[in-house]
Amino acid sequence: MNIVIGLLIIAIGAFCQSSSYVPINKIKEWSWESYWIVQGVFAWLVFPLIGALLAVPQGESLFALFAANPKASLLTMLFGVLWGVGGLTFGLSMRYLGVALGQSLALGTCSALGAILGPVLTGHAHDLTSSVIIGVVVTLVGIAIIGIAGAMKSASLPEEERKKAVKDFNFGKGIAVALLAGFMSACFNIGLSFGEPLSWAQTPDIFKGLPATLLVTVGGFITNACYCFYQNSKNKTWGDYRKGNLWGHNLLFCALAGLLWYSQFFGLSLGKGFLSSSPVLITFSWCILMALNVVFSNVWGIILKEWKGVSKKTIAVLVLGLAVLIVSTFLPQLI
Repeated sequence: MNIVIGLLIIAIGAFCQSSSYVPINKIKEWSWESYWIVQGVFAWLVFPLIGALLAVPQGESLFALFAANPKASLLTMLFGVLWGVGGLTFGLSMRYLGVALGQSLALGTCSALGAILGPVLTGHAHDLTSSVIIGVVVTLVGIAIIGIAGAMKSASLPEEERKKAVKDFNFGKGIAVALLAGFMSACFNIGLSFGEPLSWAQTPDIFKGLPATLLVTVGGFITNACYCFYQNSKNKTWGDYRKGNLWGHNLLFCALAGLLWYSQFFGLSLGKGFLSSSPVLITFSWCILMALNVVFSNVWGIILKEWKGVSKKTIAVLVLGLAVLIVSTFLPQLI
């Protein structure tokens, strides 16, 4: 029963993350770089700090924990900085390859490398059992099938629409950027792996991963802040922050977007606490989260009619890919 609860919690977190762009669309008259860093304050600083405080026993402090484990803390934050690069380059992969191919390559790389490199780099390669490896492969197959559905959708568009959709298409550059984005995004889970010592023995299992999550997101915030402030200077958009009449409205939707985004990693920590009886699923949990992110993102796409007008064959391929991803979330437990 605990395993079902754990998977359900991770699924809820993934659903919240896939919904985070909905409030972002409600933000008014701010440039991308301005609203991105403001929502990032909530997504990568405020809510992760609140989550991490849930893990702190009475009489202890996060600062003392991090100071007592300097190597683990620095490595965790360093991989957070690298993860931040992944988030910024993710969009470029779709610019050069289109949403279907770009997202499939980036998320597939992120899912596989995140699940595999975390245990390998932290000296726990023995956790990569055959069940985990099979689960990773099935997840990649599911993402690839959805990528095929996306390519079929793109191919069904008129020539002018295809050029409009991927006007900067560059296969070589796109492949390189997508692989870079996937690897860098996988650094989030690698950071969590290095951050495993950052907890107290008396902390409940469901909260143990939250201090490490905070350090990873702080690292990501540093990367994104540097880039967004650079863009503010380059595009002369510092004036966005002086539009006082918009702050109440935009701050509300930035906070909601940040909360929804952070929910995926809060849910990952809580879910792993319920999966403690299954080491295989704990190792595979990153892949589960990524797979469900893809599933719910495409479900939102269906709800918002992004697949309207495509052939029944394309819809069938999409549904097959979603089904494979759903099966992949619990497959390792059945093997």
